[in-house]
Amino acid sequence: MDGMSNFTVIPALDLQGGAVVHAVAGDRAAYRPIASPFGPADDPAGIARGLLAVTDSPSLYIADLDAIAGIGNHFELVRGLAYALHDTSLWIDAGFSDVADCAFWLPLGATLVIGSESLDAVDDWREIYAAFGESVVLSLDFGSDGRRGPEPLFSDPALWPRRVIAMDVSRVGTDAGPDVDRLKTILDLAEDRAIFAAGGVRSARDLAAIAALQAQGAVLATALHNNAITQNEIAALLRERRP
Repeated sequence: MDGMSNFTVIPALDLQGGAVVHAVAGDRAAYRPIASPFGPADDPAGIARGLLAVTDSPSLYIADLDAIAGIGNHFELVRGLAYALHDTSLWIDAGFSDVADCAFWLPLGATLVIGSESLDAVDDWREIYAAFGESVVLSLDFGSDGRRGPEPLFSDPALWPRRVIAMDVSRVGTDAGPDVDRLKTILDLAEDRAIFAAGGVRSARDLAAIAALQAQGAVLATALHNNAITQNEIAALLRERRP
């Protein structure tokens, strides 16, 4: 796969308590409503439209932090987003831990992102993948404590679906930069799978470094809200990567 020919910048929307929040380093109890040029924190649809316009992305990543924490969900809000953004593929991370969790969200017709940190055992992933196949994305989650989730998911690429996110939770919303060495390790295992980097992307230079490794794309939010990566920079990068 030539990841450089069709690199994608996927914007992320983090939902908590009905509002868009600024996710920082995985400390979810400390998240606060986002300050964004794209709209107020209580207007997720407006912010989503702004993010999609800047990135020219076919997809929007949505993290339902209440669902991940097990204290409710944003199903109705996300259903409204699916209706409002009908030309956009929604990637939803809602703390999926088993097939029943996934089935609840299936009516939205969205792509479900299965975070390794939400899985108790590798067999839970096997059952989800057997049930839903390539309609799901696997997120390999890393924290400051290292790998989060069943170890075989990180070491056995035969378990991976066609699309995988390398998610560094400890770098989300920070100015730390992406973990390029870890991303390269995952890409070396990936064979023909599409790998997306997430966590710590702070500049167009970071995006270019990720693309140069043959990753398929990057998931980001903070650098878009603070204008550290601009629409013109993304457009220039995408032009360079087209065949």
